[in-house]
Amino acid sequence: MSRVFAVLSLSCLLLAHNPLLAQENQHSRGITVEGEAAINVVPDEVVISVGIESSDSDLQKAKRLNDERVAQVRSVALANGIATKDIRTDYINLTPNYSDRSLDVKRSLIDYTQRTTVVLTLRDVEKFESLMTGLLRSGVEYIHGVDFRTSELRKYRDQARVLAMKAAKEKAVALAGVLDQKVGKPKSIHEGRAGLWSNYARWWGSGGFQQLSQNVVSQAPERDSALDGALAPGMISVTANVTITFDLE
Repeated sequence: MSRVFAVLSLSCLLLAHNPLLAQENQHSRGITVEGEAAINVVPDEVVISVGIESSDSDLQKAKRLNDERVAQVRSVALANGIATKDIRTDYINLTPNYSDRSLDVKRSLIDYTQRTTVVLTLRDVEKFESLMTGLLRSGVEYIHGVDFRTSELRKYRDQARVLAMKAAKEKAVALAGVLDQKVGKPKSIHEGRAGLWSNYARWWGSGGFQQLSQNVVSQAPERDSALDGALAPGMISVTANVTITFDLE
């Protein structure tokens, strides 16, 4: 009898001093859930990335043509209310172009091409159409990206995070309730990706992307009637994602 008692005592002692076993036992009474939320927001600014390309057999002339077009883009931007600080040259490339080279013929220079990317931040969305028309008329060859944004990203991101937390709690209560369990205090909280994921092109020929996720949606104030018309920027989604582990009572 004493031997059995000794074995039981030793087992309890090992469980108490083994952190892995204790941790496993602790997590066996918990529930882990994920909550997501997205707030739809009317954009109040636009980031436009445009490309200008000029070629000529004379190096200096190719550069001069490109500089002139960049100056025209700058003038159009200023005329549409874009501040100087919101006009940025983001990429410049000057490349000599040669004829195809074979085994018997030495390649020869054809011309020079200069490519420049200019990034503009327009903070008055109502002027978007006017700006785009002016840019195309100024000689812009490429529109690399048009990225609608909100200047109040932090505020909407915080709101989305709160909604994500509530969504996680509601999901935990619902899942536990099916098994006649009650949710207790949170044991751990982990925040995943949050915010407006958008990227406009910086390099020649690259494209933009947005990553959006949605579970709970809260509608921002309705669009201003002044934005109705040919321009329809739509809504952008500010998202949040959390993972929470709750105790089960």
